Amino acid sequence: MTTSNPAKASPEPPSPVTLDDDVRPPSLADRLQRLLHAQATLGPAAVLLVAVAAFAVISPAFLQASNISLILQQTAVIGTLALGQTLIILTAGIDLSVGAIMVLCSIVMGRLSAELGLPGPTALLAGLACGIACGLFNGFLVTKVKLPPFIVTLGSMNIFFALNLWISRGETIRGSEMSDLLLWTGQVVTVGGARITYGSILMLVIVAVLAYALHRTRWGRHVYATGDDREAARLAGIRVNRVLLSVYAVAGLVYAVGAWIMIGRIASASPQAGLMDNLDSITAVVLGGTSLFGGRGLIIGTVMGALIVGVCRNGLSLAGVDVLWQNFAVGLLVILAVSLDQWIRKARR
Repeated sequence: MTTSNPAKASPEPPSPVTLDDDVRPPSLADRLQRLLHAQATLGPAAVLLVAVAAFAVISPAFLQASNISLILQQTAVIGTLALGQTLIILTAGIDLSVGAIMVLCSIVMGRLSAELGLPGPTALLAGLACGIACGLFNGFLVTKVKLPPFIVTLGSMNIFFALNLWISRGETIRGSEMSDLLLWTGQVVTVGGARITYGSILMLVIVAVLAYALHRTRWGRHVYATGDDREAARLAGIRVNRVLLSVYAVAGLVYAVGAWIMIGRIASASPQAGLMDNLDSITAVVLGGTSLFGGRGLIIGTVMGALIVGVCRNGLSLAGVDVLWQNFAVGLLVILAVSLDQWIRKARR
């Protein structure tokens, strides 16, 4: 008895090869996202160039040497404050007391020089010490009391403004009553037809010092590590609280230098000055490519961000735009910059 062989099963056709998301060629948006993630200053530089070109077309007076000088003088104060703010934001914090510390330090310098008759160097050193003390106060509450930086600096902003009004009695101290040293930052030098103040040059000196400290010293590496992942930094042996306390102290010192520059800029110490500087300093930092989530950012980017703010305010003013809408534009820039920062952070590494 014979049996027939069972029919051989025909082989299944191979399944079609599909590209999954991990091997799909990156789109133009993905490439741009990765480029902006790798080159943090590329975006701010492009925005600054576009802004300068646009306002040069809108107003022929924009590129005149006198107007460029004015922009640089206006940027010196905001830029200096933004440099201190950068340090705080690099650690994933934020400082809302920037303007209050600056004004308090300027009033301390002015009162000691004009009313108590102390020598200029003594008044200046007292103002710088006041800035460091304010920074240490914020840093102590953040590191030891474990309060969020937003809450700490929101409260200290009101404390410092109250102290400012108490010390100044609500009166402006005229520059004619102060030491010449406190007004030195307002003196100008002429470079290629542009009048540049010593305050602007001092800001550039701070830029160089902080850029070196952040990228060439162990302290700078610890600042970035703390902002990127605080717990990982602690496990790696970094004394996170000490780093944070030093960052707030250095930021306070930078704000005090900003107070010195402001005294020279307006030739007085006013308790009402710097009311909008909190927003402008944060705007400059974020526009400069520093992440509000910490661990990412460059000092040179902050300078570009400050220039963007200065260019926008100056250009809108030349175009006849009301101050109300200038503030509206700056607020809109903050929202757009933070939205862009969140998009860049999603870049696949």
